[in-house]
Amino acid sequence: MQSRLDGWLNGLVGLITLFPAFYLLFYHLLSLPLLRFSSFLPRTWSRSHCQPSICPSPPLIFHLPPPPMDTSRDVPDILIVGAGIFGVSTAYHLAQQLERPSQIVLLDRAAPPSTPAASTDINKIIRADYTNPLYVALGFEAIEQWKSLPFFQEAQVYNPSGWIALEEKDSDVPALIRKNFRDYGRGDVIEEWSEEKVRHAWGGLLEKTDCSPFGSYYYNSSAGWADAGKALQLMAQEAIKLGVRYEVGEARRIVRDEKGVSGVKTADGTIYHARKVLLATGAWTSQLMSSVEDDLDLPGPDRVEQQVSAAGVTVSHFQLSSEEKSRYSQLPVFVYGGEGEVIPPTAEGILKFTTAASFRNTIRTASGHEISVPLVDQIHVPEALQEDHLHAIRPRLPQLLEDHPRPDYWRICWDAISPSQHPLITRHPDDRLSNLYFAVGGSFHCYKFLPIIGKYVVNVLHGVSNGREKDKAWTWKEHHPDERGVHARLAPEREIRDVV
Repeated sequence: MQSRLDGWLNGLVGLITLFPAFYLLFYHLLSLPLLRFSSFLPRTWSRSHCQPSICPSPPLIFHLPPPPMDTSRDVPDILIVGAGIFGVSTAYHLAQQLERPSQIVLLDRAAPPSTPAASTDINKIIRADYTNPLYVALGFEAIEQWKSLPFFQEAQVYNPSGWIALEEKDSDVPALIRKNFRDYGRGDVIEEWSEEKVRHAWGGLLEKTDCSPFGSYYYNSSAGWADAGKALQLMAQEAIKLGVRYEVGEARRIVRDEKGVSGVKTADGTIYHARKVLLATGAWTSQLMSSVEDDLDLPGPDRVEQQVSAAGVTVSHFQLSSEEKSRYSQLPVFVYGGEGEVIPPTAEGILKFTTAASFRNTIRTASGHEISVPLVDQIHVPEALQEDHLHAIRPRLPQLLEDHPRPDYWRICWDAISPSQHPLITRHPDDRLSNLYFAVGGSFHCYKFLPIIGKYVVNVLHGVSNGREKDKAWTWKEHHPDERGVHARLAPEREIRDVV
């Protein structure tokens, strides 16, 4: 009898001992399909999209408690933090070069496409219209990839609508762009228009547009727009197919050892180690870097906030009827001088307005340093900002605003912007932060480079030059106030608290 009882007790102890292992296995097997499933959920838009009470999160059949708190995870090669355009493009290009793509980890707070990222949007403009020849060349290089990458072609994410640009009377921008296009050998795609031609084109949709601030007009047939969130998700999925590990977690702190940066720690306590760490964290970069900069007692000029800073702009979306969608789909991308753009309706009939009046949200950290950080809520736009935005967009399509006095959906889009609007693609210059790299500073214009920018980031990670011009433009540097910005119209000149 005693031996039988001993046998039962031994069996019970064995089961208890094995329980944690079975629990972890069960948790991960079950949570992985749920994570992957969430990547393919349809992104529907409606008049009620901006109302969280009407649009709850996608339902799950059941919930599991989190697994036991963290153990460190060793990643021997490269950890990419942030799944916006810089992070996803880098993961994709790295995976094509490395023998073992599983040595790459792409970490973001959300499954792809990462909702908070500036690049996750219904659409973004794709163009090569720049006053800086470097970005003219990059723009045309990117456009070719938008047209030719098989997974973009199959999903038809690129829409070559062309664009019409209205420029202020004293602006030298059109002349510089035309010269750059000619120098690049693409002068054939750009054409000077008259105000009368603009007003009568596309069924007269711009007939009532206020053109009084403008003195020149040009049409570029090579430009267009992309389904931004969908394209980002497709490239992320391609990287995962190639072997990249996608992990979900919110990076909270840079981890260091005696050799420099060794990884990041997430909100749940998980530590992701790597030989090299690339921050593609956009508008959240200063927030993430602040604690390690405090630990090293870096002076203000040596902090990343002096290289890139968080800025926000308001964006509005209008749900069109089927008849309105048919009419406004005739439009190309419509650039209203330095004030912003109108992007043609999506397949779901969403017409989007952007504005160029950006702003910071400056806070003081515990150590006394000032940084700009994104607002947590990107959907609920303060009333004063709404009125400011509506005042800016009403002259563009006054007849639309008569029929739709208020947008159906608002968003504050946050991005990291540099003083010169060049991205920051470089290694950190402080030896105590060796192994730490940046690919940030999209400055509200870099989305178009999604298909190609990763290959240039890979060169930086490998210590390979991208050529003198790019190396100089993208490195850690002192900024000069008299330098002409790449996208200067978006440089923030106000604080959000001064607006609201």
